[in-house]
Amino acid sequence: MAIEILMPALSPTMEEGTLAKWLVKEGDVVKSGQILAEIETDKATMEFEAVDEGTIGRILVAEGTAGVKVNTAIAVLVEDGESADAAPAPAKAAAAPAAVAAAPAAVAAAPAAAPKAAGVRVFASPLARRIAAEKGLDLSKVAGSGPHGRIVRADVEGAQAVKAVAAPVAAAAAAPVAAAAPAMASGPSTDVVLKTYADRPFTEVKLDGMRKTIAARLTEAKQTVPHFYLRRDIELDALMAFRAELNAKLEGRGVKLSVNDFVIKACALALLQVPAANAVWAGDRVLQFKKSDVAVAVAIEGGLFTPVLKDAEAKSLSALSAEMKDLAKRARDRKLAPHEYQGGSFAISNLGMFGIDNFDAIINPPHAAILAVGAGVTKPIVKNGAVVIGTVMSVTLSVDHRVIDGALGAQLVNAIKDNLENPLAMLA
Repeated sequence: MAIEILMPALSPTMEEGTLAKWLVKEGDVVKSGQILAEIETDKATMEFEAVDEGTIGRILVAEGTAGVKVNTAIAVLVEDGESADAAPAPAKAAAAPAAVAAAPAAVAAAPAAAPKAAGVRVFASPLARRIAAEKGLDLSKVAGSGPHGRIVRADVEGAQAVKAVAAPVAAAAAAPVAAAAPAMASGPSTDVVLKTYADRPFTEVKLDGMRKTIAARLTEAKQTVPHFYLRRDIELDALMAFRAELNAKLEGRGVKLSVNDFVIKACALALLQVPAANAVWAGDRVLQFKKSDVAVAVAIEGGLFTPVLKDAEAKSLSALSAEMKDLAKRARDRKLAPHEYQGGSFAISNLGMFGIDNFDAIINPPHAAILAVGAGVTKPIVKNGAVVIGTVMSVTLSVDHRVIDGALGAQLVNAIKDNLENPLAMLA
């Protein structure tokens, strides 16, 4: 029986993508796990693997096609001996749920192979769906073993039948749907702006998928997350001297530590020192973590990534430095996999390298806080009643008041300050 190959959701926030390149052609025999195509999401170019075996009977979407909705049929797979003429016409594309762009943290943090919670989109191959329908299986109760937790044939063939219970129409209608905020929800319409500047020369820049996602998520964050801000000045003289000493010793190993590496380590340790602040907002609950997964903003052309350094508290400064350099390079090349830039409970945005003294960053939901890091500036400071010259760095902690209250946020930013002003203690 012919099986439609659908445009996959390669990340929880993906609603459409560009079919950049086909790596197979009509008539090719493919096996499960074989790379079929390269697909551009709003964040990266990723490989799309086959989850079923068969022959490519028909390619329905040409390579280079942009704006292909998730669950749109892009090709047809036929079984051995089956004619490509038997391949069905492309099915009408299933619209991607609007709630995906604002999926709760509890969903994003769940293990890929776990059964799906109610209301969460189920990723399954067409063959797995057909077998499940024949057996009366509820796919939301089946753990997926395929790529990115996708349910494949092997997962459903041995599963026991669990009848899916349809939710009452009235209840479904009453359920709230979290839609991503439009990019211009709080501003004038496109027509009004174009009319306002009709007599002025300009170049119109179309929004790509990344910029649309950034606009929607940050608008949502500022509208729905109750931000408050905590500011501290941090003296860097001890850290700068210690950094110079370490870099001199590490020079032969090709390692050069940056101030940002120390900031990452200081934040990771502070999250364990103030464990109640190492948390995310999960809709109707707060999730507190036992490890420090720190996201770091990386500017790329047209947007930014926030790759996540997992278990950062347990890694050496040199290991953090090497990992951060690798993640930043692949972020700029748009080669990061979704699991490398999703998750984390805390983020760092450092504009000090661009000469910015201080600023306020917007929280990246479901994170509970983000640290905005300014430049180290030489200025007069008072020590032991005397005015001396020192290097001072200004930081601002943006905090989600639903998760972290003022006193708790103060403990966190003070722990970060103490770690940076006593860098040797971070190696203990």
